[in-house]
Amino acid sequence: MPSRNARSKDPESEYRAIAAQWARAKKLKELEDSKGKPDETNNKPTAEEGTHRAALDARRKTAFQRRLYWTTGFWLWLLCMHIVGIVLFTSGFLLTRLVLDDRSECGSPPNAPLLEWKAKGTVEGGCWHPKTFDKAVIVLIDALRYDFTVPVDDDEAFHNAFPFLYESSVQSPRNAFLRPFIADPPTSTLQRLKGLTTGTLPTFMDIGSSFAGTAIEEDNLLMQWRDQGKRIVHLGDDTWTSIFPGYFQPNISRAYDSFNVWDLHTVDNGVLDHIFPLMKPDQKPQWDVLIGHLLGVDHAGHRYGPNHAAMTAKLQQMDNFIRNLTQEIDDDTLLVVMGDHGMDGKGDHGGESDDEVEAALWMYSKKPIFGRTQPEFKTPPATAKIRPVNQIDLVPTLALLLGIPIPYNNLGRPIEEAFVGPKGNAWNHLAAASSVTSAGVRRYQASYFQARGIEQSTKPGSPNSLWSDAEALVTGGARNKPWEALYKAHTAYQEETLRICKELWASFDIPKMILGIVVMAFGVAVLLLYVSRDEDDDFAVLDDVELDFAENSLELQNLATGPEATSYKTFTRSLVKSSLLGAALVGVPGSVLAKVMEFDDWLSVAAATAIGSMTAATVALLRIKGSYVLNLLPNTFWGWLSVIFTLSQSIGFASNSYTIWEDSISLFFLSTFGFASAVTALQRPSIAERTLGVYNSVLFVLLGRLASFSKLCRDEQMPYCTSTYYASANSSTSATWQLAIPFAIFLILPSIIRSYMSTSRSYEGLAPIWIGYVFRGGLFLAAAYWTLDAAGNNNWLTSIPEQMLKTIQVSVAQSVLALALVAGTMAFVYASPCISILTTSAGARTAQMVVLGYGNANGARYLLLPINIAAACILLSKPMGGGAIALMLWQVLALAEVLDLNDLATETIGPVALALLGNFHYFKTGHQAVLASIQWDSAFIPLFTIRYPWSPLVVALNTFAGQILATVAVPLLVLWKTSPKRKGVLESVSRALGVFVAYYAVESLATMAWAGYLRRHLMLYRVFNPRFMMAAAVLLLVDLVGVFVTLSGVGANVLAISDVFGYAD
Repeated sequence: MPSRNARSKDPESEYRAIAAQWARAKKLKELEDSKGKPDETNNKPTAEEGTHRAALDARRKTAFQRRLYWTTGFWLWLLCMHIVGIVLFTSGFLLTRLVLDDRSECGSPPNAPLLEWKAKGTVEGGCWHPKTFDKAVIVLIDALRYDFTVPVDDDEAFHNAFPFLYESSVQSPRNAFLRPFIADPPTSTLQRLKGLTTGTLPTFMDIGSSFAGTAIEEDNLLMQWRDQGKRIVHLGDDTWTSIFPGYFQPNISRAYDSFNVWDLHTVDNGVLDHIFPLMKPDQKPQWDVLIGHLLGVDHAGHRYGPNHAAMTAKLQQMDNFIRNLTQEIDDDTLLVVMGDHGMDGKGDHGGESDDEVEAALWMYSKKPIFGRTQPEFKTPPATAKIRPVNQIDLVPTLALLLGIPIPYNNLGRPIEEAFVGPKGNAWNHLAAASSVTSAGVRRYQASYFQARGIEQSTKPGSPNSLWSDAEALVTGGARNKPWEALYKAHTAYQEETLRICKELWASFDIPKMILGIVVMAFGVAVLLLYVSRDEDDDFAVLDDVELDFAENSLELQNLATGPEATSYKTFTRSLVKSSLLGAALVGVPGSVLAKVMEFDDWLSVAAATAIGSMTAATVALLRIKGSYVLNLLPNTFWGWLSVIFTLSQSIGFASNSYTIWEDSISLFFLSTFGFASAVTALQRPSIAERTLGVYNSVLFVLLGRLASFSKLCRDEQMPYCTSTYYASANSSTSATWQLAIPFAIFLILPSIIRSYMSTSRSYEGLAPIWIGYVFRGGLFLAAAYWTLDAAGNNNWLTSIPEQMLKTIQVSVAQSVLALALVAGTMAFVYASPCISILTTSAGARTAQMVVLGYGNANGARYLLLPINIAAACILLSKPMGGGAIALMLWQVLALAEVLDLNDLATETIGPVALALLGNFHYFKTGHQAVLASIQWDSAFIPLFTIRYPWSPLVVALNTFAGQILATVAVPLLVLWKTSPKRKGVLESVSRALGVFVAYYAVESLATMAWAGYLRRHLMLYRVFNPRFMMAAAVLLLVDLVGVFVTLSGVGANVLAISDVFGYAD
């Protein structure tokens, strides 16, 4: 990429054109003077000149607004290209599964049952297997991790507080059993409920609907219960009502909001208050299946982390609840207690770490039903690694125990304790249950393979071969069958079939993945061409007073060709028109053809349209700019450093260890830049410049090092990493000492900002009021919020009711956001430049007027926008995260000073360093490239409950605070220490934004390519896939913020400055 330093180039063509016009105008003026035109000694402009000047400003304002619209259009077009590329790759990469609409029927078992029983083939006796229970009470304790239920010899708050499940299994093994219950990732509640009711495996494509609550339409347990006339009652988490609409008894079911993680008690208390009355004999005829979903344990984990007194209290409450519930259960009712997933050390979930997938399953019956195939199995496993049960195994187990058909798409197998009998020797019942389940799996597999057009293998060891082995054992009379061997044969078949299905659903659509990579790569190429410059383009950033005076004079005399004459003013318009024309030429015929031929793959049409549009854009860029491929190569040290940073980071994503330690590697890159800039500063001509350059360079490095003390370690970094973001590794709350951080920000940060503005005499106008009082006041309120939060978490204010304390917190948070985002936006849009006019008298007849802040009028005023965004992000991040954001804002100011002092303001290294800084502070605000690090509780900082679209916006501000602040700060690198007469401000900012976005686009392309290439890697879904998802989300977010915040902010800034000083171009 070429150097963007305009000061080293001489725009001869532009200069000569205006100079020639200026010479002609000067000769005309001299001719008029020689003819005796009176000399005007009065310096005041005439009325005609004033009219001309007003018309010139109006014309330039209109021209600027048109340029702003076309520039915005270009970035919206680029956003669409990125969306097409990402969607294409994602559709071929993330796992998908074909959902079959077939349903199981009571009278049509998949094979002939091996047993005979009374009322065979009916709901009363059992459809496919002898029925054991008439009713079931299913209690789902969200996030009930297995180690919460077994004795552990330590003092952790989450251990030994829920002993009843283990004790009852040991003391009454025929009435109860406890097993580890392993979830299939992703471990979000909606995906787990799908697996627990359908018996199928979730895919990553399901996770997008985790908050939408898409109804489950494939065959499932609740559908079978409803079809067999069973009455279902639901209490608790309202997710059930969204995925099973119309299934539950309307008058006695109770659903509660599930996303308010701050509320530990409302859902649980609602379940407890309503479930026990339904256990009374007079209420039992109203239901056949009772589902209670409690959220207190999960919410305690999200809010506090597992190692907190609130978790102990919740687990003890659950222990008492289950103890009391067993007293109300009759002999015909099955009681099931389970967790849908676990939680990690911070209380979060969503990924595939051991702590997240290891839940607990406990079954209880008043009559002795359960048995063990081995005597040592009577004691529940000490850890979840011993004798685990797949969660999908619950589906056939419940279906057969309650006498209903197993859902058609099931892949689970019966849990042996439920069918082997109280003596542990009923192999005929266990084998029969396993046989009919295997037959159902075989039927589903045949239907799925037929629908997909896949031929089944018959090789030895394949499911077909194992099925034949099992069927060969079914010989002779019922008494002569080798039941134990038959059970083991069917188990082997089920295990192999499950493995095959997992591989089948891990198949990738390679052509779409490649097409997505091609579209993304093409977009990167277009963006690099866009930010490359030639000599004519560099005129846009030239600050030549004499040339500016000549151009203004010509335009006042209507001798210039107008503000549209300069190439940089029409460049974006031509580019956007060409892109849209290319899209129309390909997209319209493609859409018509697809419609006529009934071609359903509209993604391919979108890809063709995107490629056609980008081809037209490339042609336009090469034609308008006269660019060549060689122009993309760097020609300065800083250009090469930008490329090295970008490519080395992108290449590194091929390594799982590199990706895991990305937070530390980002600090190395930033430190390298700081060192290089310090060395460059030593070459400046004056001592003052050298001193300031070295100071800000070293400061930039030291601030990064200080921010690095804020860490949130991912599992793969253990034991070489120590988390400091929270109070401990098993907590999701801040330590008490961390409350000093927001108060330090309140005291120090406004003064730091003032010091940077004061060097250019720019701490004038609105700046002292806004930064010194409003901004500082918002920071104080943010510190007060986190103090109140700590008071609530640690029970410091027991005299204040919890709800009142929450109301105060929300009011404080909303006040901060109102100041930062609402009032801040209004102030930024309508504020005057940060200047003051000082008039001094040098004598009786002369006066001097000095404009304080003139040399930094553009940068100082624009600084108000990133300050406001930073204030909101500081509030929405925990104290350590707020400290990191404050340090980042300080680093941004130091970076702007370094670029100005070293004459690097138009080099590519500035935006690239800023992009690195955004990624670095993503990690320093308590995040990692894993789903479990999303801080969902941030949604409830300014809100009592989930509200769309505000809750997702708040979570996005918390999660991507670093990248958002970096995107908003891009113009600051261009505008810092520039005067109101700076030309081509919009174009310069747009190109800097292009370099900035190019870094994230290359990063997204690299993670996309490596995830596709390493699609069979063991760490794909643990490391590479989450990093690709993060890079894609960051790129789209940066595009959106760049369009709707950054460019809008630059437009408002230019209009405000120009209304005072006039339009520079």
